[in-house]
Amino acid sequence: MDERNAPSRTELAEDRTLLANERTFAGWVRTSIGCIAIGAGFHALFNRMQPEWVPRAIATGFLLLAIVIAWLSVRRAAAVLRRLNPHVVVSARRMNLELIASAVSLGAGALALAIWLLPID
Repeated sequence: MDERNAPSRTELAEDRTLLANERTFAGWVRTSIGCIAIGAGFHALFNRMQPEWVPRAIATGFLLLAIVIAWLSVRRAAAVLRRLNPHVVVSARRMNLELIASAVSLGAGALALAIWLLPID
């Protein structure tokens, strides 16, 4: 092994780790969006269940889980971003991660409000 290439290999490894971190964040966000879909689907399929608050509460639980997952993913991804420095790649900014989590949270929150406030046909 050539010792002259060691810093370059380390820098590329950090870049690969940063890219893996972004893919992991995207996976968590997909999981969060999946929770939103499960909540909406559950409410749509079981909205005639009695008492009325049961399907709403279960759907809301999935929507709240979506919000928690989105923000935990930001926290975890930001921790990796703090520890590593990009060398060749342009890494994501924490603010962009927070914007994505905010959008997911806003959508989940709006859906939860709609589930509770809109009448069931």
